[in-house]
Amino acid sequence: MKNQPDIRIYPNLSALEDAVAQHFLLATTQAVQQRNHALIALSGGSTPLGLFHLLGGDAYRTTLPWQQIHFFWVDERCVPPQDEQSNYGQFKKNVLDLLNISDKQVHPIDGALPPEQAADRYQEMLRSWAEEGQELPRFDWVLLGMGNDGHTASLFPGQTHSLILQRAVIPVTADYDGRPAQRVTQTPLILNLARQVVFMVSGKAKAERLREVLQGDPDPLRLPAQRIQPVEGRLVWMVDEAAASQL
Repeated sequence: MKNQPDIRIYPNLSALEDAVAQHFLLATTQAVQQRNHALIALSGGSTPLGLFHLLGGDAYRTTLPWQQIHFFWVDERCVPPQDEQSNYGQFKKNVLDLLNISDKQVHPIDGALPPEQAADRYQEMLRSWAEEGQELPRFDWVLLGMGNDGHTASLFPGQTHSLILQRAVIPVTADYDGRPAQRVTQTPLILNLARQVVFMVSGKAKAERLREVLQGDPDPLRLPAQRIQPVEGRLVWMVDEAAASQL
């Protein structure tokens, strides 16, 4: 693998959530100081729910530069925002609804559209955030998770189609954990431009796969999390002791 990742291990999920929240605070504060805004891309799933509760709570309400953060989504299921499977909906319920965040700062993938149309529209919107002379924006902080199969975002094992290399956002059909879904996902083409990428991984069920991703031979077709290698940014793996038990 190209970069030597920064691996940080925490005793339990609660300590992991605290550490990721602190990392988010530092990254957003630094971005706002340097560029007057922070561009953040978030993932969903079960692992970051506690983190989202933390960010929406009293401890971070007054410390984060909320009015200068712009929120984007790494991937989304093609469901309405009220659906419990909506990544945007989960963050809205746990964070955005509790804070005075302008709609102009929130940039969800439209899960009500057909996947191809939603992907096209999201890619065009992202391009409008690119710095001068660039085609795509550089996120200041990206939050990723990893599934038991080594997937990240909605990049799943066995995906070979060239769109992953050609487009920043693609439609995906996937059946993960017996839950078939139409999805839209950002690809490594844009994720690897980020200034900082944080993988948040918890639980013993992911230990063997985490070892393969971090210490095994490069096999991104089978282990899509290996596709994430920021070109000029930092890659940080923040994991609890259960997930790290085979490292």
